[in-house]
Amino acid sequence: MSQVRADICHAYQILKKGGLKDENIIVFMYDDIAHNLENPRPGVIINHPQGGDVYAGVPKDYTGKEVNVKNLFAVLLGNKTAVSGGSGKVVDSGPNDHIFVFYSDHGGPGVIGMPTYPYVYGDDLVDVLKKKHAAGTYKSLVFYLEACEAGSVFEGLLPNDIGVYATTASNAEESSWGTYCPGEYPSPPSEYDTCLGDLYSISWMEDSDVHNLRTESLKQQYDLVKKRTAAQDSYSYGSHVMQYGSLDLNDQHLFLYIGSNPANDNTTFVEDNSLPSFSRAVNQRDADLVYFWRKYQKLAESSTEKNDARKQLLEMMSHRSHIDNSVELIGNLLFGFADGPMVLKTVRPAGEPLADDWSCLKSMVRAFESQCGSLAQYGMKHMRSFANICNAGILPEAMVKMAAQACTSIPTNPWSATHNGFSA
Repeated sequence: MSQVRADICHAYQILKKGGLKDENIIVFMYDDIAHNLENPRPGVIINHPQGGDVYAGVPKDYTGKEVNVKNLFAVLLGNKTAVSGGSGKVVDSGPNDHIFVFYSDHGGPGVIGMPTYPYVYGDDLVDVLKKKHAAGTYKSLVFYLEACEAGSVFEGLLPNDIGVYATTASNAEESSWGTYCPGEYPSPPSEYDTCLGDLYSISWMEDSDVHNLRTESLKQQYDLVKKRTAAQDSYSYGSHVMQYGSLDLNDQHLFLYIGSNPANDNTTFVEDNSLPSFSRAVNQRDADLVYFWRKYQKLAESSTEKNDARKQLLEMMSHRSHIDNSVELIGNLLFGFADGPMVLKTVRPAGEPLADDWSCLKSMVRAFESQCGSLAQYGMKHMRSFANICNAGILPEAMVKMAAQACTSIPTNPWSATHNGFSA
């Protein structure tokens, strides 16, 4: 998760260098990395192997438990009275304003993560954007989303006539990728066990760092980011960067949304960007595993720390297999061993939303978590299975029964729903 926080801090530095004032920038950030005991450079966050500190000066508008769905939606809608805690800053915009939103977190089909529970669901997010449009409080809004299966948050949901242009790190059915990870080239400094950034985020931000954004269009950046995130079009790693909504906005200059660093005024846009490509990347869903594994490898044999790290690694592995096995078993119980896997994995055609009934999807998630424990970041990958169970006409009550059969007890590990709360 540290790469997510680093992405957010780096994005702030781009806006700041671009000439935006702090009063016009609102930062949601869990803020648990810079001063974390495991941060090799206390008080510093880097987003590039040779990069400087991106944490310095970042406003802490909403941190910790204030980073939640209720606050996010209230801030976007400019509703001061609905905000709890934090700086109280909201997007207090008018009909001529251009708004830029960058969101980076874990994701799954139809959902994006929050460091708190519940998570953000595609239908709710798009409803908020529609409400903002109906209120007439912006001229255009650009949304950059970094998450696994990010396309599914907008696919079949975001209208093309409300002045919202969205681009996503991945399409509706694939993972996004962490980069600058240990063991890759370029790799982070040796004292780091984590990925420093995410492939899509790094791509748009490193492009914004060097170009004159007064002359570069959203479309030009999209094409360039798409190419860099696709890993030379091989997709052996990397993902399909997508765009949704009001695509006519993509001929506008980036300057309207994120400003432009005056130091880049004389740079000219080059289609074949000289930014480095990556030797490899890490599936974003496995970035935390890489971290725990590296940590475990580095520690001295039979030390207490090594035993603790081993315990963490094993707990994480057992959480993953528990979630995978439980969902698979529920599919088999509901649809039979022949059809179960097929029903759960069905991907709808492009342009169709993930679920017909999103409140059914949320009820399914609650039903599962009440019997089997929290999905947590990893388990978000199974949202498509829950949506497909709804689309097949199964009712949440049936799900409770099947989940109770599949999970005889809620695990006591840190991912228990009783510890964390519910994802929906």
